[in-house]
Amino acid sequence: MSDAPAPDAPESAPADGTGRHALPDDVVRVRLDLAYQGTDFAGWARQPALRTVQGAVEDGLATLLRGPAPRLTVAGRTDAGVHARGQVAHVDLTRDQWEALPGRSDRSPGDALVARLGGVLPGDVVVHRAAPAPAGFDARFSALHRAYTYRVADDPAQRDPLRRAWVLWNRRPLDVAAMDAAVQPLLGVRDFAAFCKPRPGATTIRELQHLSWSRPVDGPDAGLVVAHVRADAFCHNMVRALVGASLAVGEGRRDVAWPAELLASRRRDAGAGVVPAHGLVLEEVTYPPDDELAARADRIRAVRNEEDVWDEGASRDQAGPPRG
Repeated sequence: MSDAPAPDAPESAPADGTGRHALPDDVVRVRLDLAYQGTDFAGWARQPALRTVQGAVEDGLATLLRGPAPRLTVAGRTDAGVHARGQVAHVDLTRDQWEALPGRSDRSPGDALVARLGGVLPGDVVVHRAAPAPAGFDARFSALHRAYTYRVADDPAQRDPLRRAWVLWNRRPLDVAAMDAAVQPLLGVRDFAAFCKPRPGATTIRELQHLSWSRPVDGPDAGLVVAHVRADAFCHNMVRALVGASLAVGEGRRDVAWPAELLASRRRDAGAGVVPAHGLVLEEVTYPPDDELAARADRIRAVRNEEDVWDEGASRDQAGPPRG
């Protein structure tokens, strides 16, 4: 598989003199905000003979546009079984395609696209919003950070069969305070080799901006054990390995200092097992102000260079050529 990143703009897009890529006048970049239940998908990235989120949305767009499937660029590719409430992607349409979407209705093109996709997409993926993206927007490279949650039930009273598809059942009670204390030394710019599935030539250095564990007392997550995780990007399996290490501490199998010691060792350890994907939800992707989008994208492209951006994404062997 090629290590080259996904294309940043159509091949015909000329540089505007600042290193940024300007879209042709007849192209509209459309931002899509979407959500999906990952249970029955083989991850985000399109794969031959497998049902994927990217494949479903691109095929839905092809049906509406009555032509070849347009290519989506996504903020972060999610693995099989991972869910999303706040995923972001972009697609480049011709201006004629965009303006034709309302047909005879009085809807805006974005509202028409959302409504019409709702009629052709499967029920486990929903596009909530579609609108022209600001100048310089790139769903992948403009993002400031990605935020995930991971939910665990450790009390039989909280073991709800109606939410088994997105909450991990843990047989042993968890010490949430110990788990939270154990992960605080991991924050900042660190080498997360001990918590990432290795890939030849790819860096494991990431900025972990936030990681906390709590047991909410009210709201929809009341009684669950919930991790909130935010970073500039994640290497493969990073969140799920961090959760695995936290559970080892919470069950008393490891002491509070162990995750930091493991981080410093830069070696994988069976004690930090990768937990199942279904407890993981991409909650939000955050972007800078509109006038900073292009500069952010240029800077991240330069930093990543030949490296893929993976947010708990499918493995390289599964994913095929990088697609966003």
